Amino acid sequence: MTLIKSISGIRGTIGGPVDENLTPIDAVKFAAAYGTWLKSQRDKDEYLVVVGRDARISGEMIQSLVMQTLVGLGIDVIDLGLSTTPTVEIAVPLEHADGGIILTASHNPKQWNALKLLNAKGEFLNGAEGQKILEIADSNTMTFAEVDDLGKITVNDAYIDIHIDEVLDLELVNVKAIKEANFKVVVDGVNSTGGIAIPLLLERLGVEAVKLYCDPTGHFPHNPEPLKEHLGDLAKAVVKNHADFGIVVDPDVDRLAFMDETGEMFGEEYTLVACADYVLSKTPGNTVSNMSSTRALRDVTEKHGGTYEASAVGEVNVVALMKKNNVVIGGEGNGGIIYPESHYGRDALVGVALFLSLLAEKKMKVSALRASYPNYFMSKKKIQLTPGLDVDGILKTMEANYSGEKLTTIDGVKIDFADSWVHLRKSNTEPIIRIYTEAPSQEAADALADKIIGEIKAIANI
Repeated sequence: MTLIKSISGIRGTIGGPVDENLTPIDAVKFAAAYGTWLKSQRDKDEYLVVVGRDARISGEMIQSLVMQTLVGLGIDVIDLGLSTTPTVEIAVPLEHADGGIILTASHNPKQWNALKLLNAKGEFLNGAEGQKILEIADSNTMTFAEVDDLGKITVNDAYIDIHIDEVLDLELVNVKAIKEANFKVVVDGVNSTGGIAIPLLLERLGVEAVKLYCDPTGHFPHNPEPLKEHLGDLAKAVVKNHADFGIVVDPDVDRLAFMDETGEMFGEEYTLVACADYVLSKTPGNTVSNMSSTRALRDVTEKHGGTYEASAVGEVNVVALMKKNNVVIGGEGNGGIIYPESHYGRDALVGVALFLSLLAEKKMKVSALRASYPNYFMSKKKIQLTPGLDVDGILKTMEANYSGEKLTTIDGVKIDFADSWVHLRKSNTEPIIRIYTEAPSQEAADALADKIIGEIKAIANI
């Protein structure tokens, strides 16, 4: 099945049958459901939605369908055109809009697209709101505007520059030190909108940017998920150009990973660790990441006298716990930086600026910076589910079997051992159980994952 309807939005592959793939009819139906839900939130004469997209090939088509559907509902639209997820997020409150839509399938391959839905704060909808939109779409109860009440579209292509201004105005972004450091950086923009935004940010910071795949054609030159196995060209370019480090983002620029000066990955999990280390050194406080993220963030937080807590997986869950705990920085181990001084959304531009500030002040190589942090290794495996398998029963049995250890059960089962952990959870989008482990060596992480998989298979008789 390649159309996934969930509380976090709708995503799928382009083409094919209606309600099985992301077709024009599906795009219109869910845009109409979102617009209908938006109008139900408050009774007023005019409504406004900000819409932007990443550079994937289907983006212009899907955006046109979505915007014209909103117009048909009597909703005005600000069209940001080629944009980033965090750019749309900051534009919503700046425009006093009622919501926002980003057309992006994030790190999925080029045949995918999706509607990511925002509230009036420019933040992702919660589970109840997402469920209501799914119900509206299924009920087919949308009512459209009469001819004199149609919405209008206004184009605004200035928001990436406005976003950069907002980043540079952050108190902890040390523009002076960055400019004095004379950094040289290779940027892999995966031929999407990061290829526009990140080089523009670096230029404003006085950083020499060597562009790699920064033409926003939507023809991704490699798998767009920013993992080591996809980034051989970036590694070669960093070494060849004698760069200080490399930057890679995903197509909608909310995930960020670095590569050191030798062409080795800094580690996607350590993007948040490094940025948090910098922020906590200036503004001590608490941190949050999700339960499948590295323990190194806890270590760094405690070093600075703060408290770390883990949320259920999912950006909306991370943000909710961040607000509850009044944290100074948080995010996800997939390279997602959430810095409340800017906004409550993952933002690679903010992450780049904080990382450069840290590096400029410490005056050290990226490899040395990585070596200064606790060293953990992760294993990410999965078990395919068969029909009739009682996943909840399996997780309950594992919980009972490890009742003597520290357990967290807000999202599957997480078992914390002295020097390692394992997180078991049912996927929201695939018929699988995810098994994530972390330990002081890759061998130990893999061995722990294999041990747990063996135990689950024994319980399930598979």
